[in-house]
Amino acid sequence: MRSPAARAATVTCALALLATVSACSGAGVDGTPGADGVRDPYFPKQGNGGYDVAHYGLTLGYDPDSRHLTGTAEITARATKNLSSFNLDLKGLDVSAITVEGKAARFQRAGQELRVRPADDLDRGETFRATVRYSGTPETITDEDGSKEGWLRTADGAVALGEPNGSMSWFPGNHHPSDKASYDIQVTVPKGLKAVSNGELTRESTKNGRTTFAWHSAEPMAGYLATVAVGDYEMKTSTTKSGLPVITAVAPDEAKASKKVLAKIPDIVEWEEYNFGPYPFSSTGAIVLREDEAEYALETQTRPTYPGAPEAELVVHEMAHQWFGNSVTPKTWRDMWLNEGFATYAEWLYEEDHGGDSAQETFDALYKGDYFEDDEDNEAVWAFPPAKPTSAEHISDSPVYERGGMVVHKIRQTVGDDTFYDIVQGWTKTYRHKNADTEDFTKYVEEHAGSEGARKKVAAIWGDWLYGEGKPDKP
Repeated sequence: MRSPAARAATVTCALALLATVSACSGAGVDGTPGADGVRDPYFPKQGNGGYDVAHYGLTLGYDPDSRHLTGTAEITARATKNLSSFNLDLKGLDVSAITVEGKAARFQRAGQELRVRPADDLDRGETFRATVRYSGTPETITDEDGSKEGWLRTADGAVALGEPNGSMSWFPGNHHPSDKASYDIQVTVPKGLKAVSNGELTRESTKNGRTTFAWHSAEPMAGYLATVAVGDYEMKTSTTKSGLPVITAVAPDEAKASKKVLAKIPDIVEWEEYNFGPYPFSSTGAIVLREDEAEYALETQTRPTYPGAPEAELVVHEMAHQWFGNSVTPKTWRDMWLNEGFATYAEWLYEEDHGGDSAQETFDALYKGDYFEDDEDNEAVWAFPPAKPTSAEHISDSPVYERGGMVVHKIRQTVGDDTFYDIVQGWTKTYRHKNADTEDFTKYVEEHAGSEGARKKVAAIWGDWLYGEGKPDKP
């Protein structure tokens, strides 16, 4: 038997060894709270720091008569730092319970912030699952520009539109476009109604007077592009020539007026693939609401949403967003012109290829100030540079769209068609399912513009057209 002194020495050595191992491995390091926003230049409280979401599993139930939503959100994420707590964005709704890795977690609410304190700290690099149970009447949110988003009530149900802040009204998450994830969205509604979402329908079943629709989106998606539409929709499924599923959901009142334009979706996708590269998702389609049920169309991923039967040009615009905005997603809302400038230019190219004005003619009309019927609208194009909206309420204004499209056309003018389309298709391939900002784009264009002279000419575009105040001296 060892003496007490020997046993004490052994314990001391063992403790020292454990301390060394702990220090080397990083174990035992105290966590700190994750940030309550990503400090976006226009929406500083949007999103959260300290973790990266990989997947959302949303199980929802909605009753249109009572407007009551029940939800369970299973969020799979990876800690990017040692975390003692983390935040989720959730506006309104009542949270009844949260677990992290199966253990009950404490939580508190402050505005749109839901702070979660796990029972155990999360280590950097650790993958964890947080489950949030919640319910209530989802809110409709008024944007800075006065438009409505979030959970919008419709004649026979509801529709969720999320740009830029609306998704936090119906599920908790990291609601900034810089954190994309895959989704499974399961919605249970009264029998006779449909529940339409992003991706592909994997299951439909009815029990006890209620029908469940399960939708799967494998490719990464920003929260603002997620949608749910509940109502009496006419749903149809077809395919493109290449076999891509085309899933449409149309309000009965709009079915006749929408039939012709929705039939063009396969051709529009094929045309855009020819110009922009392979379609980036596993299905496509449309959701057509009644005219008065939303104020605008939105490029909800794989299945754009339209208020009433759309014109072909609008379908071209929203489908172009599947490449520009949905697949290649902006790092911040300051980069919105990368979405809208390209989608607007897609309209010009489509018109050029289908017997209308050329993109050059459209560009010239905008520069001369006779594109719009109203002089104020023509002047509004030059209100601010596309890459520098003056505030959050202006990120969807004309300079982001029309002047953004003019920037794209200036690139085409400068490098020629062959190099231009190589740049566009290379851009969508390089940043497929990723995030990018304006600096990434300008650098990419300069690197692929061709000769040194072409690179210098392209670089000169940024000062006058992308960042310059007012109308450039020369078109």
